[in-house]
Amino acid sequence: MEPFVFATTARIVFRPGGASDLGRIVDGRCGSRVLLVTDAGLRRLGLCDAALKSLSEAGVSATVFDAVEADPSLATVLKAVQTGQAAGVTGVVGFGGGSSLDVAKIAALLLGSGEDIDEAWGVGNAKGPRKPLVLVPTTAGTGSEVTPVSIITVEADEKRGVSSPILLPDIAVLDPDLTLGLPPAITAATGIDAMVHAIEAYASLNANNNPLSKMLARQALQLLGANIERAVLDGADREARGAMLLGSMLAGQAFANSPVAAVHALAYPIGGRFHVPHGLSNALVLPHVMRFNVPHAETAYADIAVDAFPHLAGERDIKTRCRAFIDCLEGLSARLALPQRLRDVGIGEEHLPAMAADAMKQTRLLVNNPRPVGESDALAIYKAAW
Repeated sequence: MEPFVFATTARIVFRPGGASDLGRIVDGRCGSRVLLVTDAGLRRLGLCDAALKSLSEAGVSATVFDAVEADPSLATVLKAVQTGQAAGVTGVVGFGGGSSLDVAKIAALLLGSGEDIDEAWGVGNAKGPRKPLVLVPTTAGTGSEVTPVSIITVEADEKRGVSSPILLPDIAVLDPDLTLGLPPAITAATGIDAMVHAIEAYASLNANNNPLSKMLARQALQLLGANIERAVLDGADREARGAMLLGSMLAGQAFANSPVAAVHALAYPIGGRFHVPHGLSNALVLPHVMRFNVPHAETAYADIAVDAFPHLAGERDIKTRCRAFIDCLEGLSARLALPQRLRDVGIGEEHLPAMAADAMKQTRLLVNNPRPVGESDALAIYKAAW
């Protein structure tokens, strides 16, 4: 067995209604003044109210920063940091989807260390320390509450990442009730995003691909595959919502230690240039990247096919099961009513060459792909998806 390192969030609390008991769960770990990072939509819906009330009752004052947007910009991160500095915060709470959690991670880092963000980009470059950090996801997709990565949009719509164990929070609070009533389209896209995390983690060529990540990826696919359609069809299905939230977290633990690859690398230009939500960007290229990878990932894909789609267990031939897996994923996306082609989200064929060039910048992801991807390969995949 090859050596490996597995790191994850120190404390994970899975509890329906957990957000309304946040003050007791945090138990003074963030000090007496926190910066709560969220978005304006969640604030309007009152989704943060119970958590804020619980913090107040525990003697913690909260300064709310609710200006996080989809694909958050570096300017937004710096505004959050300025808000936290002005309030003299002693800790950070991220509350929301992946964008809010990513901003909270970087804000906690910069507030705690004062370092230059330009020196933190990349893998293992963040110095720290960071402020105490608690993350509360409201979508089942990114798994950001258990990953050491934050993705931010910088100039010219380029996405950059900070990857460091320093970004792993002290506590992750998974409250399925926060995801009840999430719109079907968001539920579908974020759910597919979580499935992509598990698929890419399992097949990753990263040297740290390990038995724990593989086990978690398979368990994640079992939960996600069995519950995503239920969660999309019935936003009030608490059991399905809880299973999706847990599956998303397990997939996050898997890819945090066995990193993702070309699906994400090709998705980033779609989100960065055209502001397509990240989960949908992944869904649009997933089957096409997988078909490209088949010559090098056939056995891995056949292994996990039965986790997401148990009926495929009856198919003994590896080649057939692998291809059926990809077809099933494509069919699932269609049944969930997600857009199926790049043209469906406003991307013109003339944009594809520039997107392929942009994808080549994601070297930290492309090195993990089962099959090498050049610019001409990326263009061919985009054309297949168009």
